[in-house]
Amino acid sequence: MTAIRMVSSVLLVVLMQSGALCARRFRGGRNPQPRRAAPPPTYRADRGDTTESFPLDFTAVEENMDNFMTQVKNLAQSLYPCSAQKLDYDMKLNFLENTSVTCNDGSPAGYYLKESRGSRRWLIFLEGGWYCFNKENCDSRYETMRRLMSSSKWPQTKTGTGILSPLPEENPHWWNANMVFIPYCSSDVWSGAKAKTEQSKKWLTDKNHDILFLSVVIPYRAAFFVLFLGGYAFMGSLIIQEVVKDLLNKGLDNAKVLLLAGSSAGGTGVLLNVDRVAELLEGLGHTGIQVRGLSDSGWFLDNKQYHCTDCVDTVSCAPTETIKRGIKYWGGVVPERCRQTHQGEEWNCFFGYRVFPSIKSPVFVVQWLFDEAQLTVDNIQLTGQPVQEGQWRYIQNLGIELRNTLKDVPAMFAPACLSHEVITRNYWTDVQVKGTSLPRALHCWDRSLHDNRNNKAPPKGCPVHLIDSCPWPHCNPTCPTIRDQFTGQEMNVIQFLMHMGFDVQKMAQQQGMDPSKLLGMLSSGS
Repeated sequence: MTAIRMVSSVLLVVLMQSGALCARRFRGGRNPQPRRAAPPPTYRADRGDTTESFPLDFTAVEENMDNFMTQVKNLAQSLYPCSAQKLDYDMKLNFLENTSVTCNDGSPAGYYLKESRGSRRWLIFLEGGWYCFNKENCDSRYETMRRLMSSSKWPQTKTGTGILSPLPEENPHWWNANMVFIPYCSSDVWSGAKAKTEQSKKWLTDKNHDILFLSVVIPYRAAFFVLFLGGYAFMGSLIIQEVVKDLLNKGLDNAKVLLLAGSSAGGTGVLLNVDRVAELLEGLGHTGIQVRGLSDSGWFLDNKQYHCTDCVDTVSCAPTETIKRGIKYWGGVVPERCRQTHQGEEWNCFFGYRVFPSIKSPVFVVQWLFDEAQLTVDNIQLTGQPVQEGQWRYIQNLGIELRNTLKDVPAMFAPACLSHEVITRNYWTDVQVKGTSLPRALHCWDRSLHDNRNNKAPPKGCPVHLIDSCPWPHCNPTCPTIRDQFTGQEMNVIQFLMHMGFDVQKMAQQQGMDPSKLLGMLSSGS
């Protein structure tokens, strides 16, 4: 406690001085209303320190971290009210220095960055958004979801949410990291290494930003312009590599920890690329950077669909078939150790439980046991009429299969919820498994890796392997709210299960218990 008081006293002096400077700056003028509450100022770590830097982490107070963080947050927020208009929370758009690495349509690939100069922790997030696997459905994707194939209309700034938020109340353990968001514009599950063919693009810009195409000047006052003759680039894996190289000139070279995170297709992209990033940095001489992965909702199963349909698009086509076609179309690359294990059938490496044993870097897996995207590609529709008994059994079996594939993953968080993606949602701090929230589990994982490197025993009461045991969708009472798609009203777990055709009487009989007891268990999440 002495250490806590000492550090708090130092922070108090610093914050009061900053507050005084701020007050003098605005004295005599209007004090504009802040857009939102400001986070506490970033702790500036000694760049020569060899101890891993947790947010405002001092070794002497490590065991009292939660209490310490609460004191600091309250202190900072009460003493720093005038800084909101001076702090910039948004990530800013940067295009890659290597202009040969592009989005699908040949427009420049890039990333959004919010620097936290005092921090030696970096978080790089891979966006999700399905994929396309032939010219027909890529053409359709380009017409309907162009943002996921082109950078031509990307905004100049982006606000981080969830684990990308700079606000400690929304992001308790990563708020002061350097944040990087890589938009998904390659449609290849971040695996492609195939350039756009030269005959499919031709674009030059004069100093007035007019576009010269085949010797015809087209006045077009926009940042980029691409005219198609056909063909797409698939360079997802290369985009990640180039972003990392660019960031080395922006402070990443001094990092201690790089967390490669992603959701959905981005979550699968983490599994495919985390070791490649580690190998890239090691090859460039940056051996001191600890590379880790955080895969959210990217742990898909190559299971049999509930209804088999013609392979027309990514939704109707079986997962194995789309990946088999896609990996050829994209020029996809997979981790070398996984490729050696599955030579000739490299598509296996896109499925979490198959690629995970070959990954050397530490990876934390976040996966809903009843993932909506998995159910969609399995042709289970949860809208309209209540599900049939066969569909209900299929959904339950999906949860069982996912549990089985996750049982040997050392660090994971798997709630029995029907949802998709979580780490960038503003409710990501609310979901719990066995009384532990996801941010808390990630912090425990952080600490366990730190302790392992220093030959310390893992912290007690800090679990990192968390999986729900209850067997039905949304049997966990902390699951995200479900709304009736027709009325918009919230549904509790019993209403939801009955909406899905769940027969309480029959299920109670199968479990050998009284229906009222079963309802009580469902309500409490038992």
